[in-house]
Amino acid sequence: MSMNPSLFLLISLLLTVISTACGSKNSQEQKVANKQTAKKEVLGNFNADSAYHYVERQLECGPRVPGSSGHKVCAAWLEHKLRSFNPDTIIVQKGEVRAYTGERLPIINIMASYNRTNPNRLLLLAHWDTRPWADNDPDLTKHNTPLPGANDGGSGTAVLLEIARNLAMKKPSYGIDILLVDAEDYGRSGGFNDDGDSWCLGTKYFLDNMPYPDGLLPRYAIVLDMVGGRDAHFAREFTSHTQAKEYTDKIWNEAAALGLSKRFPNRVTAGVVDDHTFLNEAGIPAVDIIECDNQLTNGFPPYWHTMQDDMTNIDVHTLGDVGKTVLNIVYSPKI
Repeated sequence: MSMNPSLFLLISLLLTVISTACGSKNSQEQKVANKQTAKKEVLGNFNADSAYHYVERQLECGPRVPGSSGHKVCAAWLEHKLRSFNPDTIIVQKGEVRAYTGERLPIINIMASYNRTNPNRLLLLAHWDTRPWADNDPDLTKHNTPLPGANDGGSGTAVLLEIARNLAMKKPSYGIDILLVDAEDYGRSGGFNDDGDSWCLGTKYFLDNMPYPDGLLPRYAIVLDMVGGRDAHFAREFTSHTQAKEYTDKIWNEAAALGLSKRFPNRVTAGVVDDHTFLNEAGIPAVDIIECDNQLTNGFPPYWHTMQDDMTNIDVHTLGDVGKTVLNIVYSPKI
């Protein structure tokens, strides 16, 4: 995923004006959120240790760069694991996309569907590939080294696998699609020259080849990206808040009801280019749960796109808080 610096500056100025104009209201809302305690039942049985293990298992495959040996091994494991959780159907999309480098990339999108014939559907999405270059690493000699991708790729995928494990035991009241997309992280990163269209190639391929019969498009989508970091907080990402506000409200209200307002602070942060960007453009309202207002960087975590994106920066509690929140959405009586 990428943060567009010029857009970041514009949005930051806008948010400053909004926060000044509405300071009293926002302050009151935040006070209410901070007073929230866990008044709502935790639905399902999200096992954070299991999710942590799924991150480890992905890293054991090696970097999951499209076309690499680790990519092939991990794709096979992900498909096998999802099949073991008894979805109605498994759809494996194999295709080829062109990267901004001119390379042709073999990609694999994997989707597991539950209650396949139910027209009321929720799409849960994470990317499982890893960036082929640690181009943000402080050590310049590592800039051409593929990332481990524990948080950036591994964490969102792991949370969705654990949600699928729950769905094998208890199906929801409406349709759920769990989609693991490829080639999200092969984009151009170059400061003010960021090319937003060079990212999220697997999602764009999916949108061009959606395996939905007429009338079965998901009502909305939740994207999980970098959801396992230590001391991570997940503010409302700007695009999600503006283009899918109803569903952003639903998720952040659910977190507050579970006593997780500290993890999901009720504030809006800058927009990022991620898979939700293209889902929203295609007419599927999409919310991105992503760490993009880290206290040290005011953006992505300091180990983003570095070789330090490994298990030392994964926190089982963060995985658990995100997983419980999303699973409560999945098991809510209404979509």
